[in-house]
Amino acid sequence: MATNALQTALDQFDLVADRLNLDGGLRDVLRSCKRELIVHFPVRMDDGTIRVFTGYRVQHSQARGPAKGGIRYNPAVDLEEVKALAMWMTWKCSVVNIPFGGAKGGVACDPKALSASELERLTRRYTTEISILIGPDSDIPAPDMGTDAQVMSWIMDTYSMHKGYSIPGVVTGKPINIGGTVGRRDATGRGVLFIAREVARIQGYPLKGATVAVQGFGNVGAVSARLLAEEGCRVVAASDSHGGVYNPGGLDIPKLLNHKQESGKVSDFRPGEAVSNGELLELPCDILVPAAMESQITAQNAPRIKTRAIIEGANGPTLPEADPILHERGVLVVPDILANAGGVMVSYFEWVQDTQSFFWEEAEVNRRMETGLVRAFNDVYALSQREEAEMRTAAYMLGVQRVVEAITTRGIYP
Repeated sequence: MATNALQTALDQFDLVADRLNLDGGLRDVLRSCKRELIVHFPVRMDDGTIRVFTGYRVQHSQARGPAKGGIRYNPAVDLEEVKALAMWMTWKCSVVNIPFGGAKGGVACDPKALSASELERLTRRYTTEISILIGPDSDIPAPDMGTDAQVMSWIMDTYSMHKGYSIPGVVTGKPINIGGTVGRRDATGRGVLFIAREVARIQGYPLKGATVAVQGFGNVGAVSARLLAEEGCRVVAASDSHGGVYNPGGLDIPKLLNHKQESGKVSDFRPGEAVSNGELLELPCDILVPAAMESQITAQNAPRIKTRAIIEGANGPTLPEADPILHERGVLVVPDILANAGGVMVSYFEWVQDTQSFFWEEAEVNRRMETGLVRAFNDVYALSQREEAEMRTAAYMLGVQRVVEAITTRGIYP
């Protein structure tokens, strides 16, 4: 997956660079990552043995501001994957017009196989190794796959201990009691709701009563399903890694959330019939929200997808070869760098609040996120209409162009 992810990121960039007629030198700058750090560090395990882990921190661009991006703990993490994710973060921050560049980090490990104390020691040592790059004014990590608010707490504490005083702004996604922000946990799913409102508006139907299928019932998918149901949508299908459930009359989302918490899966929820993750993607619905893994919508299943719009809650759920097929069939695809940007927007708000030591109410956080996401959606949609391009191409054009303008304005040093 990792090598393919980097190639996909580069192919997407090259496509947009051609449309923007980018200068060859600027292409080279943006195809390259500014910094790539690889660290190998020892961790003492609970049984007294020592294991060496490999970690990464990559900064793709800082042209528009400090680098921003999550840290993932996963056995498959490698440099190629982290470089791709860092590049995507640059475009995501740019398209929603927040003053960050892109970064990403990770450690090749299985967090589920580590005890809490081993995970803490690993995190603190990894933080120490990458502390030469991170900081509230240079590079601000956040949670990603395999990491959470507790891991962010350890990173913040370790970095602060090195400096001798508390620096909450070094990471986002922290618990509220040490400088986290209200609204962060639901932010990505709430952003999907705000995007869904705009999609229904431009496609000409009321969101209330619209049918929705959600692939993935983790934080993003579950929150999206809950908020869309509260908005009056009929959520007809949902799935997790074990499979899914389909009820054309609509699922009772509060009961489904309780069932998932108690049983650990959604596929045996009733009333409804069990479906696979692949089958869920092909169910008839107004809005499809792929919020699970990458590479779910392919050239093979794209001709069978029966939805008006796809809102990408996950990163990279649609392969490049599927985009033109969906476009020809009239399916509106809101790309990941726009559709799931609510999380990074609220991370930015958290950083702003930490920096000024002044915190907002949740209603203010949500209002600012909605304003920013709606503006970004309309900017991308207008560009897609002018350029007669898919929404993904338009989003990349907007994101890349803003970074190019920043580099051009700043100039090349020395």
